[in-house]
Amino acid sequence: MAQAEQQEAFFTSAGDEFHPAPHARSWWAPGMMHGRLLGALAARALEREHASEGMHFTRLTVDLFRNAPMAPVRVETLRVRDGRRIRVVDATVHGANGVVARACAVLLRRTEQPPGHVPATPPWDAPSPEELPAPREGAWTVWKFDEHNMPVRDGRPENGRRRAWLRESCELVAGESLSPFVRAALAADTASPLAHAGDAGLQFINADYTLCLSRLPLSDAIGLESAGHTSEDGVAVGHCTLHDTAGPIGYCMTTAVANPRTAAT
Repeated sequence: MAQAEQQEAFFTSAGDEFHPAPHARSWWAPGMMHGRLLGALAARALEREHASEGMHFTRLTVDLFRNAPMAPVRVETLRVRDGRRIRVVDATVHGANGVVARACAVLLRRTEQPPGHVPATPPWDAPSPEELPAPREGAWTVWKFDEHNMPVRDGRPENGRRRAWLRESCELVAGESLSPFVRAALAADTASPLAHAGDAGLQFINADYTLCLSRLPLSDAIGLESAGHTSEDGVAVGHCTLHDTAGPIGYCMTTAVANPRTAAT
């Protein structure tokens, strides 16, 4: 898989701590760390400490229940169950203000595909990142376009499905290439703005996300397409389909709570 790491990593490791770089901050508030990075650190720890041959990370649920300040964080993991076909593992992310996030992953043993046809999500008709106009480079590169594959540069489409390709421009931890699983965990948080942004911008902040993968991504670009949103009384739920350049790979469900930008600054 091609790697796109070009800029300074989001974190440097020192013992069991990870020290954030300035561009690890959230867009909600200057002193707040980006939630997608907490999920990625949890995914990294779970993979490094609990992956094994033949076991596939099928589900990752990340709870983002406390703002993490721009300060060192550390991750602890626990193997909850280890069976012949299923493994369940947990991770806890500790920040300067205590526990800031937690994650739970389910690993399933790969086996022979059963016979028969099951109606499945078809490949999307989105152009590849190389076919889209080059977006502004940043800590990660995002190509946004609508369901008609027309690029979206200013604002977001009011109606219809939103689409995006993401390609990371940084390592998560300095000196480490991104694994496919960590790359998917980084991309999954984007399901929230794709599903919940409206004509007044993004007014909901992500509370959690659940990433479900039938396989790991084969490309360094990961695509998302919004597939649903409902909200009432400041509570939103939504979901996206995830793709790589070879086809669909899974889904991401997200919950979010109203958080106007003016209230977060």
